[in-house]
Amino acid sequence: MRDLNSLNKVILIGRLGQKPELRVLPQRDRQVARFTMATNERFYNTSTRESTDRTEWHRIVVWGKQAEFCEKYLDQGRQVCVEGKLRTRSWQDRDGNKRTTTEIEADNIILIGKREGSPAPDHAEDPAPGDFPMDDPEPERAGEGDDDIPF
Repeated sequence: MRDLNSLNKVILIGRLGQKPELRVLPQRDRQVARFTMATNERFYNTSTRESTDRTEWHRIVVWGKQAEFCEKYLDQGRQVCVEGKLRTRSWQDRDGNKRTTTEIEADNIILIGKREGSPAPDHAEDPAPGDFPMDDPEPERAGEGDDDIPF
Protein backbone atom coordinates (compact mmCIF):
# COMPACT_ATOMS: atom_id res chain seq x y z
CA MET A 1 0.00 0.00 0.00
CA ARG A 2 1.25 3.47 -0.87
CA ASP A 3 1.51 6.11 1.82
CA LEU A 4 -0.31 9.15 0.47
CA ASN A 5 1.32 11.43 3.04
CA SER A 6 4.89 11.05 1.76
CA LEU A 7 6.84 12.76 -0.97
CA ASN A 8 10.27 12.14 -2.48
CA LYS A 9 11.07 15.30 -4.45
CA VAL A 10 14.34 17.15 -5.01
CA ILE A 11 14.81 20.50 -6.74
CA LEU A 12 18.37 21.71 -7.28
CA ILE A 13 19.78 24.74 -9.06
CA GLY A 14 23.49 24.60 -9.68
CA ARG A 15 26.29 24.05 -12.15
CA LEU A 16 27.53 20.89 -13.83
CA GLY A 17 30.85 19.52 -12.65
CA GLN A 18 31.56 17.80 -15.97
CA LYS A 19 29.90 16.91 -19.26
CA PRO A 20 27.35 14.11 -18.84
CA GLU A 21 28.56 10.60 -19.60
CA LEU A 22 26.04 8.74 -21.80
CA ARG A 23 25.85 4.94 -21.88
CA VAL A 24 23.43 2.55 -23.52
CA LEU A 25 22.31 -0.45 -21.49
CA PRO A 26 22.37 -3.29 -24.05
CA GLN A 27 19.93 -5.60 -22.25
CA ARG A 28 17.20 -2.93 -22.35
CA ASP A 29 18.50 -0.74 -25.21
CA ARG A 30 17.98 2.22 -22.89
CA GLN A 31 20.18 5.30 -22.45
CA VAL A 32 21.46 6.53 -19.11
CA ALA A 33 23.45 9.71 -18.48
CA ARG A 34 25.35 10.50 -15.30
CA PHE A 35 26.95 13.74 -14.15
CA THR A 36 27.76 15.67 -11.02
CA MET A 37 26.31 19.01 -10.06
CA ALA A 38 27.45 21.58 -7.50
CA THR A 39 25.20 23.76 -5.36
CA ASN A 40 26.59 26.59 -3.25
CA GLU A 41 25.51 28.16 0.03
CA ARG A 42 26.92 31.27 1.61
CA PHE A 43 27.01 31.64 5.39
CA TYR A 44 27.61 34.95 7.10
CA ASN A 45 29.19 35.04 10.56
CA THR A 46 27.96 38.21 12.29
CA SER A 47 30.63 38.13 14.99
CA THR A 48 33.59 38.01 12.55
CA ARG A 49 31.76 39.79 9.71
CA GLU A 50 33.01 37.20 7.26
CA SER A 51 31.15 35.02 4.84
CA THR A 52 32.10 31.50 3.91
CA ASP A 53 30.92 29.44 0.98
CA ARG A 54 29.99 25.79 1.16
CA THR A 55 29.74 23.65 -1.96
CA GLU A 56 27.69 20.46 -2.00
CA TRP A 57 28.21 17.93 -4.81
CA HIS A 58 25.32 15.81 -6.10
CA ARG A 59 25.29 12.76 -8.37
CA ILE A 60 22.61 13.01 -11.05
CA VAL A 61 21.21 10.10 -13.10
CA VAL A 62 18.99 10.66 -16.15
CA TRP A 63 17.21 8.00 -18.23
CA GLY A 64 15.87 7.70 -21.80
CA LYS A 65 15.35 10.70 -24.08
CA GLN A 66 16.32 13.10 -21.28
CA ALA A 67 19.71 11.35 -21.13
CA GLU A 68 20.22 12.05 -24.85
CA PHE A 69 19.23 15.68 -24.26
CA CYS A 70 21.78 15.99 -21.46
CA GLU A 71 24.59 14.51 -23.52
CA LYS A 72 23.81 16.85 -26.40
CA TYR A 73 23.18 20.17 -24.62
CA LEU A 74 24.89 20.11 -21.22
CA ASP A 75 28.53 21.05 -20.67
CA GLN A 76 30.74 21.58 -17.68
CA GLY A 77 29.81 24.79 -15.86
CA ARG A 78 26.32 25.01 -17.38
CA GLN A 79 23.68 26.21 -14.91
CA VAL A 80 20.62 23.97 -14.71
CA CYS A 81 17.59 23.25 -12.59
CA VAL A 82 17.15 19.55 -11.84
CA GLU A 83 13.88 18.12 -10.54
CA GLY A 84 13.75 14.53 -9.45
CA LYS A 85 13.82 12.12 -6.53
CA LEU A 86 16.40 10.61 -4.22
CA ARG A 87 17.44 7.04 -4.98
CA THR A 88 19.77 4.90 -2.90
CA ARG A 89 21.32 1.81 -4.43
CA SER A 90 23.79 -0.83 -3.26
CA TRP A 91 26.26 -3.08 -5.07
CA GLN A 92 29.36 -5.16 -4.44
CA ASP A 93 32.70 -3.81 -5.60
CA ARG A 94 35.48 -5.94 -7.12
CA ASP A 95 36.82 -6.81 -3.68
CA GLY A 96 33.42 -8.08 -2.51
CA ASN A 97 32.71 -5.06 -0.28
CA LYS A 98 29.15 -3.77 -0.12
CA ARG A 99 28.95 -0.20 -1.43
CA THR A 100 26.04 2.24 -1.23
CA THR A 101 25.39 5.57 -2.95
CA THR A 102 22.59 8.10 -3.00
CA GLU A 103 21.78 9.82 -6.30
CA ILE A 104 19.17 12.15 -7.70
CA GLU A 105 17.15 10.46 -10.42
CA ALA A 106 16.17 13.40 -12.60
CA ASP A 107 12.67 13.66 -14.03
CA ASN A 108 13.09 17.12 -15.51
CA ILE A 109 16.10 19.25 -16.45
CA ILE A 110 15.77 22.94 -17.27
CA LEU A 111 18.58 24.99 -18.81
CA ILE A 112 18.95 28.31 -17.00
CA GLY A 113 21.45 31.12 -17.05
CA LYS A 114 24.06 31.71 -19.70
CA ARG A 115 26.82 29.30 -20.51
CA GLU A 116 30.18 30.32 -19.14
CA GLY A 117 32.17 32.13 -21.83
CA SER A 118 29.29 32.35 -24.28
CA PRO A 119 29.13 35.48 -26.43
CA ALA A 120 26.43 38.11 -25.98
CA PRO A 121 23.17 37.24 -27.73
CA ASP A 122 22.90 38.26 -31.37
CA HIS A 123 19.91 40.60 -31.69
CA ALA A 124 19.82 40.06 -35.45
CA GLU A 125 18.05 36.76 -34.74
CA ASP A 126 15.32 38.40 -32.65
CA PRO A 127 11.84 37.99 -34.12
CA ALA A 128 10.58 40.89 -36.22
CA PRO A 129 7.45 42.86 -35.24
CA GLY A 130 4.41 41.21 -36.70
CA ASP A 131 5.78 37.68 -36.22
CA PHE A 132 3.38 37.15 -33.35
CA PRO A 133 -0.42 37.38 -33.57
CA MET A 134 -0.43 39.91 -30.72
CA ASP A 135 1.71 42.31 -32.81
CA ASP A 136 -1.08 43.04 -35.29
CA PRO A 137 -0.83 46.82 -35.90
CA GLU A 138 -4.63 47.19 -36.14
CA PRO A 139 -6.09 44.85 -33.52
CA GLU A 140 -9.79 44.15 -33.56
CA ARG A 141 -11.53 46.41 -31.10
CA ALA A 142 -13.86 44.02 -29.33
CA GLY A 143 -16.93 45.58 -27.84
CA GLU A 144 -16.75 48.92 -29.67
CA GLY A 145 -20.22 50.28 -30.06
CA ASP A 146 -21.74 47.99 -27.44
CA ASP A 147 -23.97 50.34 -25.45
CA ASP A 148 -24.98 47.70 -22.89
CA ILE A 149 -21.52 47.68 -21.22
CA PRO A 150 -21.61 50.08 -18.21
CA PHE A 151 -17.99 51.26 -18.50
